[in-house]
Amino acid sequence: MLRMTDYIKKSLEKNSHMDRHFHRRIVIWNITNDCNLSCEHCYSSSGKKEKDEMITPEHVLSTVKSLKKADVNAVILSGGEPLMSPYLFDIAKILKEAGFATHLSSNGTMINENNIAAIKSLFNYVGISIDGSEKTHDGFRKKEGAYKASIKSLRMLTDNGINAGLRTSLTSYNYRDLGFIFKLAEKERVKKIYISHLVYSGRGSGIFEINKSVHKKLSLYIAGKAFSYVKNGIPISIVTGNNEPDAILLLAMFKRFYPEFYENMHNKILNWGGNQSGNRIINIDYSGFVKPDPFFKYSGGNIKKGDFFEIINKDELFSKLRQTPRKLKGRCEQCNYLRICNGGSRARAYAVYGDYFQEDPACFM
Repeated sequence: MLRMTDYIKKSLEKNSHMDRHFHRRIVIWNITNDCNLSCEHCYSSSGKKEKDEMITPEHVLSTVKSLKKADVNAVILSGGEPLMSPYLFDIAKILKEAGFATHLSSNGTMINENNIAAIKSLFNYVGISIDGSEKTHDGFRKKEGAYKASIKSLRMLTDNGINAGLRTSLTSYNYRDLGFIFKLAEKERVKKIYISHLVYSGRGSGIFEINKSVHKKLSLYIAGKAFSYVKNGIPISIVTGNNEPDAILLLAMFKRFYPEFYENMHNKILNWGGNQSGNRIINIDYSGFVKPDPFFKYSGGNIKKGDFFEIINKDELFSKLRQTPRKLKGRCEQCNYLRICNGGSRARAYAVYGDYFQEDPACFM
């Protein structure tokens, strides 16, 4: 994840350093694959599942010590739709009391007066998925009224003083609504916009890929928004994910605007390290399998049979992903930007080439 606005702000400070949370290890935990929607682009092909296909509080309790040992600082509870799990709040309470920052990633259709107090007490941040305008969102989510329900939940969160933000997946279906997303975030007083670039997984396996020249223009637009927000004091953080070449564009733009601070920004971006799947980003799915990120087919082991810390430190693929820079093939092998982006999405490389160490096929550089 690239925290664009935060990196701009920090780079404009003399002798600044990035706080530890900028480089923390995050676990994205899909606690259930059950979902009340059937979104066109869902990376996990979520839908109605059996009740045993989910994580229980016992699974979490048995893993907490190992997460701590692995220096995990934050856990994002996701799905499917995590509010479909009867164990969500019990799981969040265990993690919160253990000292982890807890985040909730939701489609926003199930937040209501009955659970808002629990959400406020148990989560540091809540991300609500919005794909675009009402027509775009409902069409993509295949559910009339989904947009209105999500906006209602978003307002309930902000009205209750809960740190909330928008999440959107950028695809060929909705990229024309990107400007709408920014206007919506400003109108609804959210704290963050997280833009995830499409990874070819689940129901989103390449069918919504964006033309590379258009994709680059979109990334330039997002970076431009980040600079505008910082310059004008708009208190919204812009974060992008699954498209580390965004950092290359951000760095070039920063050099044009603030050449006297360029070295500061350059060093911070190098320290950020590009794609962190298998290193600072790790996934546990609803069956307990430990993956480098949610889009990987590969698993290094299962928490129901093994120890999380041992899995990520002894597995060969995890070890290779942690190499800096990674030993990659194709265009990435000789690319001058490899130290910045770290090769981008390995899951996209596998989806197209069947090789986790081939070039990222979506790279627009």
